Amino acid sequence: MIRVVTAKNRGGPARAQGMRAGSGDEDARAAGGPVRCRCCPGGISRSTRAPRYPSDMSEAEWAVTEPTLPGPAWKQGRGGRPAQRCRRDTVDAIRYLVREGIRWRAMPADFPHWRSVYDALDGWGKSGATEAMHDELRRACRIAAGRTPEPTAAVIDSQSVKAAETVAAASRGFDAGKKVQGRKRHIAVDVIGLLLTVLVTAASVQDRDAAKPLLWNLRKAFPAIRLTWADGIYAGKLVTWAKTALKLTVQVVRRPDDLHTFQVLPRRWVVERTLAWITRHRRTVRDYERLTAHHETVVYWAMIITMSRRLARQRQASQPLPGMPGPANRSGSCTAPAHHLPRWT
Repeated sequence: MIRVVTAKNRGGPARAQGMRAGSGDEDARAAGGPVRCRCCPGGISRSTRAPRYPSDMSEAEWAVTEPTLPGPAWKQGRGGRPAQRCRRDTVDAIRYLVREGIRWRAMPADFPHWRSVYDALDGWGKSGATEAMHDELRRACRIAAGRTPEPTAAVIDSQSVKAAETVAAASRGFDAGKKVQGRKRHIAVDVIGLLLTVLVTAASVQDRDAAKPLLWNLRKAFPAIRLTWADGIYAGKLVTWAKTALKLTVQVVRRPDDLHTFQVLPRRWVVERTLAWITRHRRTVRDYERLTAHHETVVYWAMIITMSRRLARQRQASQPLPGMPGPANRSGSCTAPAHHLPRWT
């Protein structure tokens, strides 16, 4: 017997056409019209699911996220037909999975079937669409912060996390320093803490050994980066190798030997904060993924959620009230002039 689940239509005719409650897309909300979506026929979102979870996107977040999604195959002449559900519901399901850390088969019934969501997450990860979405949002965040779209410096670090029983023994290990049995994620961030690249290995892999492919990927994706900060564990042969092979300067920020209390170390605190942003999403607190590539995709989605919310807040703050001047006409703008930007961006 098949049980049909119907989402309640809140908000009248506008909800039936795709409007959703929340602090949202200002144009659609002001006009009382439908929400835009490229995946749906006519460019109008067919989503009728009522938002009920903290991870659900507001209209402003969807307005930021939707342009970064890959174009539908049926609109690009690659065959197929429109999906039965709007991709907004799929993105909300992925965000719910990453944010709340549920099992795949525990996906709530108001989302698309968990296999459809898994296929979307896996397909976008394999095709590079997830990383492209993340990179586009990162460039937008950097521009909103008054920096250049592409960074010129980075900070690297690693974090060991325990692995669940779903992680195979071949891809897990024991970190003797942290006393953690599981995997280790190595990340590189820019000077404001936005993720640049991530590499997941067994926890038994030394930081210096994993830093070589990490820096190689970093240098390949961001040719303008010339300087990287790191902690003392990366000192030694890695500094020489990066200088000769990648033309990259690795500057080690050491912890003072006589320091016995907590102290914020220059540059290193930036990447530590990013690791804290990532672990705010429950799916990343412990590694549940069978494949390391899937864990990397989940990390990218954790940062996609963080950046889309940041851009949505800035988008709403930039909308002036009727009769009020916009941010560009107010004093004390948060965007610094170009000649006041720091040397390393």
